[in-house]
Parts: sequence; C-alpha cells; structure tokens
Amino acid sequence: MRLTSARPRPAPHGRSALFGTRPRRRGPAALLGLALLSGALFALPATTAHAADTLLSQGKVATASSTESATTSASAAVDGDTGTRWSSAFSDPQWLEVDLGAAASIDKVVLNWEAAYGKAYQLQTSNDGSSWTTVYATGSGTGGTETLNVTGSGRYVRLNATARGTAYGYSLWEFQVYGTPGATQPTCGTADAAQGRPATASSTESAGTPASAAVDGDTGTRWSSAFSDPQWLQVDLGSTQQICQVVLDWEAAYGKAYQLQTSNDGSNWTTVYATGSGTGGTETLNVTGSGRYLRLNATARGTAYGYSLWELAVHTGSGVPPVQGGGDLGPNVLVFDPSTPSATIQASLDSVFQQQESAQFGTGRYALLFKPGTYNGLNANIGFYTSIAGLGLNPDDTTINGDVTVDAGWANGNATQNFWRSAENLAVRPSNGTDRWAVAQAAPLRRMHIEGGLNLAPSGYGWASGGYIADSRIDGSVGNYSQQQWYTRDSSIGGFSNGVWNQVFSGVQGAPAQSFPNPPYTTLPSTPESREKPYLYQDATGYRVFVPSLRTNASGASWANGATPGSSLPLSQFYLVKAGATAATINQALAQGLNLLFTPGVYHVDQPINITRPDTVVLGLGLATVVPDNGVSAMKVADVDGVRLAGLLIDAGGVKSPVLLQIGQPGASAGHAADPTTMQDVFVRVGGAGAGSAGTAVEVNSANTIVDHTWIWRADHGTGVGWTVNPADYGLVVHGNDVLTTGLFVEHFQKYDVEWSGERGRTIFFQNEIAYDAPNQAAVQNGATRGWAAYKVDDSVITHEAWGVGSYCYFNVDPTIVVDHGFEVPTTAGVKLHDALVVSLGGDGQFAHVVNTTGAPTSGTTTTPSAVVSYP
Repeated sequence: MRLTSARPRPAPHGRSALFGTRPRRRGPAALLGLALLSGALFALPATTAHAADTLLSQGKVATASSTESATTSASAAVDGDTGTRWSSAFSDPQWLEVDLGAAASIDKVVLNWEAAYGKAYQLQTSNDGSSWTTVYATGSGTGGTETLNVTGSGRYVRLNATARGTAYGYSLWEFQVYGTPGATQPTCGTADAAQGRPATASSTESAGTPASAAVDGDTGTRWSSAFSDPQWLQVDLGSTQQICQVVLDWEAAYGKAYQLQTSNDGSNWTTVYATGSGTGGTETLNVTGSGRYLRLNATARGTAYGYSLWELAVHTGSGVPPVQGGGDLGPNVLVFDPSTPSATIQASLDSVFQQQESAQFGTGRYALLFKPGTYNGLNANIGFYTSIAGLGLNPDDTTINGDVTVDAGWANGNATQNFWRSAENLAVRPSNGTDRWAVAQAAPLRRMHIEGGLNLAPSGYGWASGGYIADSRIDGSVGNYSQQQWYTRDSSIGGFSNGVWNQVFSGVQGAPAQSFPNPPYTTLPSTPESREKPYLYQDATGYRVFVPSLRTNASGASWANGATPGSSLPLSQFYLVKAGATAATINQALAQGLNLLFTPGVYHVDQPINITRPDTVVLGLGLATVVPDNGVSAMKVADVDGVRLAGLLIDAGGVKSPVLLQIGQPGASAGHAADPTTMQDVFVRVGGAGAGSAGTAVEVNSANTIVDHTWIWRADHGTGVGWTVNPADYGLVVHGNDVLTTGLFVEHFQKYDVEWSGERGRTIFFQNEIAYDAPNQAAVQNGATRGWAAYKVDDSVITHEAWGVGSYCYFNVDPTIVVDHGFEVPTTAGVKLHDALVVSLGGDGQFAHVVNTTGAPTSGTTTTPSAVVSYP
C-alpha cells in the first residue's frame, strides 16, 4: 500500500558561477572523492600537434571521480556550453574522463577552467578505459584557458588531477579533445568468408554429399548427414574473423534445434546463436562473435531424414572489436579499508545517503564495498539504488560494529516506498542491540549475520510493505511489527514476532510454527531447491566472483558450517560494463566467452543483450539498470544450462517492448535439473521513472528455472504513470516446466500479473496488488469474468503447487470495481494452493472470492483479509 507521496527533497545548495564567489555549503556528492583512489602515474613531456583539428569530445559520454552537486555533472564539461561546468569534490586526487566512442589520434586538448583550476595534473589516453598512457603532465598549471598540444591515441581521454590550485575542487567549463577520428568501422560484409574454405562434418549421408559441398558456392550441391542426432558441420575461415551474419540455405531436411558456435582453436566453442524452432528454407541469422572456426551444432532434426544444407555462408566485418576482461570497478563503487578512519568512512556514507535518501526515480547508483576486517562506530544509512556489501568470502570476514539502517524519515515514517536497495555479506553488531531494516519491495537482506535483533518496521511503526531475507543468520529475534508481508528463506533466526497478512518461511531454523491464518505464518521445513546469488569478493589475487552451488531441501544458511560450496571466477573473466558501453560491445564480450559485471549506472541498449553460453554469470552492482530503446527486449537468455542473472533493474523504454526479459526461447524443451538458470534480485519496472510500455515483463520458457526474489512492477506512482501512459499486459509468464519461484512480488499489470502454463510449477510466497488505475469495470472485464486474476494457472495444467500467496486490491479511480477472484486455477487434485488470501485496501474495490468461487468476499473498509487455507 503506497498512499503517501514522497516528501520533496530540499533544493541543493549551489554556488555562484561568478569568479571567486563561494557560499558556504557541502553538496550531496562533495565527499565521494574521499573513498576514491587513483594510481600513481608518471609525467611525460608535452609534444607538438601535427594533425588537423577536429573536435572529438563534444556530446560524448563523460564520467568523473566525483561531482560537487547534481548541477555540475561530468557531462557539462563536454556539452559545448561555456555557461555550464563540471566541478569535483574538494579533495585530491580527482579525474574527468571522456569516451570518444572509438579510437582516435589525439593532437590537442583545451582545458577551459573556472576559478577552481588544477595545479598538477596529467592528460592520459586509453584504448580500454583501464590501462592509461600519459601524454602530457604538469605541476604548474595556471588556470584560465590552457591549450595543450599532445601526441597520442585512444578511445578514452582522461584528466587525472593530483593537486588543486585553490581550496576548492576542480572545475572546468569545457574539456575539449581535438584530433583525427579513427577509420570508420566496416559494416557487415557481403562476401562469403566460408566459400572454398576447408569444411568437416560429423557424418555424411553418402560420398556425393560431402561437407565441402556446403561451402562451394554451388546451390546445386549439398552436404547431408546421417539420419540421427546430433550432427555438426564446421568450416575453417583461415584466421580469426569478426562474424556478423550466417546464412543457412537448407534443403528439405532442415534443423529444428541447433546452435551456431565460434572457436579460435577448433576445440573450445562459444555459442553465438541458438534456436529450438528452426523453420528451414533460407535462414539469415545476424550474430555477434569472433573466431577462426564456425560450427553448426545441430541437435534436433525437422524431418525423419538427416541435416542437409545447399550452402553455409559466413559474413564478417561486424565492426565491434574484441573487448578486454577485468579492470577497475568505476566511479560509483566506493571501496573502504579497515585502516581508514571511521570519521572519513562515515562522511562518505553520509554523502551518498544525502543524495540517495529520497531519489526514488533518480539516476544515481552506488555500491559501498567493505574490505575484510573490522569497522567501528559506523551507521550506514542505505538509500535508493544503494548496495552495501562485505568483500570477504564469508559474512563474518567483514564486521561493522554499528548499524546498517533503513528507516523512513524521508516519507514521514511510511516505509511502503523504500524500494531498490540491498545489504549482503556482512556481520553487523548493532549499536543498541537491534538493527533496523524497514524496507518495501526489491530490498533484499542476503548473507547477513546480525549479531543481535532485527526490526523490520520504521521508527514510529508506520506502514511497511516488504520484504525478503535469505542465507542469513539473525542471532536475536526478528520484529515484524507493521510489515504487511515478508518472506525468509534458508536462514536461522532467534525468534519472530508479530504478523499482519502473509509471513512465509522456508528452510528457516527458528521459524514460528505453521499457523496460517492466525497468526498468518506459513512455514515449510526446507526449500526444495535454492542456489545463492553470485557475489563479488577479494582475496590475495584481487577481485573475484563467487558462484554458489545448487542446494536441494535446504535449511539454514549456506555458510553456517564453513564456506559456501561453489566455484570462484577471476575478474579477468568478466567484461566490466561501465558508462559508454553499448549493446554491441556487451554482446561482443559475451561472444568472446566473457561474463558480465555491470558497475552501478543506467545503460541504454538498442539491441537485446543475448546470453547464449551455458553457465554465463551476469551480475549487477548498485542496482545497475538496463533500459531497452526502440522497442527491443532488454535481455534474452538461450535455453542453456546454468546462466546466473543477479542484481539488475530492467526499466521499460518509451517504445513498447514485446518482452523485457526472456529466459529460453519460445518452444524451449531441454531439461536443466542438474544446472538450472537462476534469476535473483532482478527487478523489472514499467513506468515511474518515465513513461514505459511492455507486452510481457518477464517470460520464462526454460525448464527448471529458479526465480529467487523479484519485484516485477507496473508503476502506480512517479512519472509516466496512467492506464494508457505505461501500459503492460502481463508481469510474469511461465511456459517452462518445473519452474520454481521463491519470493515472487508482481504488481499492477493490466491483465494477469502471473500466468503459468508450464507443468509442475511451484511458488513459495507471492505478493501482489491488482492495478490501481483501471478506469472502470469494463476496462478489466475478462470475458464473463470480472477482473483478471492476480495469479492464473492455465486450464491445461495438471500439477502445480503454491504456498503463502496474497493479492490486494485498491481501485483508486473507480472504487466500485469487483474482481471475481485473486487466484484462478484448474480444479484438479494435482493443482494445490496453501494459505491464500485476498485483501481490499480500505474498501476501494472488492474481491468476490479468493480462489475461483471459493473463499468469502472482502467487504467494508476494515482491510480484513479473506483466506483459504487449502485448495482444493
């Protein structure tokens, strides 16, 4: 329930642009630089330019180590407007970086300083944003307008400033980079790189249908295989190529399921395209990848015969160069060390919180990371789009003697809008014995050891609408108080008090006994399957990502008896997504076999992020956000084993996307029981930050997928909100068999919030609000049924089971609307619901039943649930 608007933020204190006029203040980001480190760099003498001057930097993506305030962003230094400026925090060192979009020859840099200038600085270039070359250095900068002739090349240009010329920060009206653009990257070529090259195959039907016939340029000859699965056809391109398109010209015997794969050595393969619904004929497939060898790996025939191709054509020259793995974590990741004074750390924490406390739909994204050790006297208040985490392998490696706090002072004690934040992998010894984590949806507490009690309500015990705990140990009691609903998984707690509507536990040692609906506790002794979220940690070799193993019938924290079972990956195996990254670059990294680590930020993509390799890890820090442009999907996952999606927010764009996130292509049929794909702390939003539109938010086609904690939300408040302004039909659609959801939050979609057609699906905890903004009863009429159910299991399903499920209605436009039922399922012995409820919030709209025609109607304004303990 979110009936109270956010308190407006105070206007930021500014400072006059007049020379030397500096009112007293500290801007929200003024202290960020305290936690940012820059490596020592060697100065080199200046050189003379000898190339034509083309302004390369204007309008390009710029980032900085810090900003003085929201009005002095990095982009202001490259906008061509000498009335706007970038300014930094009041500390050394600081940096400003511009991404030119492609490598270029650089011959001149112009620094147009405001009064706060740099006395000592270097100009540096880089091809990857990680390894830097100094092309100019000075220790006697003069301010004003400095025109510096240099000789260098790179895609990125950085001002690395080490000593200020005033007591203030660094401030530039303009940062201008001149030079010669790199050669235009080639488009996808028309020549067939495979024609006439050596080809081999797993088998041939006869001597007259050899592998070479598929690459001879003759559409009257063909390769055909034996009449069995699987089969493959491989071509050696002679050297590593950027592959952008493959054309399959099938004879009648075509492939229904196959992958296109690339390799540099002919042994280790990367999938760049996969389908389970091939159509035969001529298939023109756009791909992104590189390799010397290309292979058609066919796994299911479309006919009773073998596989038969007239021609296999390969086109090269995608224009996306190979990318590097590893590198730094970017400017929005603040890493703290136990040796740093507590006051310094606290100042940085307070600065981030001041900026993020009420920035519900802002663009700031931050990760606060603590190296292993002990920290004393801290109170880390966690605001919007902020994650706090320890960098140890286990939670007890990093201890905060103090508090990690979420409260609701910004909203006058109403915690129902405390979304999008997280805490994980820390031990906390609360200063007064009890920590406070008063959150709403999309605010997980994972891998935490609270050495005391935990209060889930805001100060004053105002409304709250959370929430989620997993893989944690709470030594004291958990006070639920005003939390409407809550889910706790695979943890241990010292007790639990209070309950409002729907408090659910699975695999929780110390959980209260089953007692729904009074008190409303649903308790399962174990979680049938779970696999904890991947996480970043640090050891003697540097940063790594730990990938936990699958657990079955789990109870208690995965680390309770030692280290969590799993595997570890070095950061060099990850492409670090930072400002300026494009979908093409991200897909190139995936095609190279790299995993993805999204650093905190907002990333627009003009093509889907395509994940085709089994066991790929995609991990976001600081609620990294992906926005699809022009109606594309944000992300698509092939029907492969073991992909890990974690820690992302997908935000619908202004042009309707048919599907925002798709796991497995339509018709996917492979089994993945031993190594399922997992989706954890991946949140999806339609509207709120601006008008957005989608047909379906999340579609799961792959069998055995585990969806562990998601909030899929069509916005009911914010910007770009209205029945026709942020339309979206379906929240979660599940076609795959044996899919498990744990901690499922889906709200406000215009048809079914959840629709399930896969067999043997299971849900442990479901929270829902029906769309608030339906204009009238007719707008939500579903044939003869009044309203769309929150949770629909299709009539064809034979087996399905759900525990602890609730749906609420609050029709604030037309409070006379009636919904026939919150849950619509086939009436059969194999489809079971346990502990289901519906609630009318304040009597604005009503439910006629709970499940189908079972369960008493809601009535009046008392907000009293109607419950069904067991169905059928």
